[in-house]
Amino acid sequence: MATIIGPVQKCQVCGSTRLSPVLDLGHHPIVQNYLDAKALQAPETTYPLRLTRCDDCALVQLDYVVDPAAVFPPSYPYRTGLTNMLLRNFEALAEEMLANNFFSKGNLVVDIGSNDGSLLQSFKKRGAHVVGVEPTDAAKVANKVGIKTYQEFFDIASAARLAKRHGKARVVTATNVFAHIPDTPKLLRAVKSLLASDGVFVSESQYLGDIVEKLEFDTIYHEHLRFYSLRPLLRLAKDAGMSIVDAHRISAAGGSIRVYMKKGAHEASARTRKLMQQEEASHLNEKETIETFAHDVVRTKNDLLTLLLSIRKKGANIVAISSPARSNTLLNFCHLTPDIIEYAGEKKGSPKIGLFAPGSHIPVVDELRIFKEQSTYALVLSWHIGEELMKIYRKLGYKGAFIMPLPTPRILK
Repeated sequence: MATIIGPVQKCQVCGSTRLSPVLDLGHHPIVQNYLDAKALQAPETTYPLRLTRCDDCALVQLDYVVDPAAVFPPSYPYRTGLTNMLLRNFEALAEEMLANNFFSKGNLVVDIGSNDGSLLQSFKKRGAHVVGVEPTDAAKVANKVGIKTYQEFFDIASAARLAKRHGKARVVTATNVFAHIPDTPKLLRAVKSLLASDGVFVSESQYLGDIVEKLEFDTIYHEHLRFYSLRPLLRLAKDAGMSIVDAHRISAAGGSIRVYMKKGAHEASARTRKLMQQEEASHLNEKETIETFAHDVVRTKNDLLTLLLSIRKKGANIVAISSPARSNTLLNFCHLTPDIIEYAGEKKGSPKIGLFAPGSHIPVVDELRIFKEQSTYALVLSWHIGEELMKIYRKLGYKGAFIMPLPTPRILK
C-alpha cells in the first residue's frame, strides 16, 4: 500500500486541506526505539510531534507521518500479553461479539496488527478459526503458541492473499492499530475486500473524549496518527460505503472507542446515537475545546516539573514504575532525564530491561530493584492504570510515596 510519509497536507479522513495547528510537543524519537549502551554514543533521530485539527470533519491528527517500517520494525518490543488490562479487554470483546451473534464456531476472525496473538486467543477459545497479520517479530511468538500469523503489513494485497487462502472473514478486528496505519481510506477498502457480506469490522482506538477529559497528552506519539471522536468516524465509514452499526466507550488504554462497521447502509444503535449526542453536548468536536486542551497540557507540564524539581531539591530520589511507550512522550516533552528520574522498573520478562528510554535515556531495570532500594518516590508512568499498579506495589512491599503525573500532578502516600 502506498503511504504518505512526511508532512501531512490533507486530512487523513476527509482529504480537506483546512488543517489548523493545535499543539506542538517538539521533536521526539520513536517511542519504542529503546537504546542499548552503545547506541547512547550515536546520534538519535527525532521527528516532529504536532497535533492539527481538520476544520471540516473535526479529526484531530498528527501533522507528520513517520515511515511505518521505522515505527514498526521487526524488533518492535511491545507484547500485548504482558498487559493484564488488555487481556481482560480482549476477553470482554470476544464474549460481547459471541453474545451478539457476530460470529459462531468455525467462522474466520482476522486480526490486523495481531502482535503476539493475545486477542485471537480469546476468539479461538470460543471456537473461531483465527488468523493474524503482524509486521513485527511478535508474529513469531504468536505462531509458536498456535495462532496462525502472517508477518507482513496489512494492505489491499495482503487482504487478497488472506481471502484466497482462508476465505472471507466474518470478523476483522483492529484494536489499538486502526489509528496507526496511514491512508485510512485505502485501509478501509482493504478491510471491505476481506469481509464477508454479513461480516463486521471492529476497531478500538484511543478516544478523543478521554484524551481531553483526562489530559492524556502522553498518548500522542508517532504510532498514533489519528485521535478519533465519533463524528469523523461516521464520515469515514460513509465515504467508504460502510455504516457504523454500534459504537461505545471502553476503559482500555486509558479510554478508547470501540466501533462496529458493516458494509452498506445500516441503522446505528441507540448507544451510538447517544454517544454522538454526548459529543455535541460537551462540544468535543469544536476547535475551542481542543485549544483549551492544548493550553492545559502546557500548564500541566510546568506543574509536574515544579513538583519533581522541588522533591529533588530536597535531596529525595525519584524512580519510575514501568516504561510504557506512551510515557516517552511525557518524559521528553517535560525534559525528564536520569538526573531527575533515576531509573524505570519494568516487570520481569520485559524486553526493555537493560536498555535506555528513547530521548530521555532513563535506564530501564527489573522492577525488583524498586522494592530492594525503596526509593522515596515512585512516578507512576502507566498512570492510566495507576490504581491497580499502586495496589500491586503496596502488596509487594513498596513503602514510598507515589507520584501521579496526570491529569493533575500529585503525590499519593
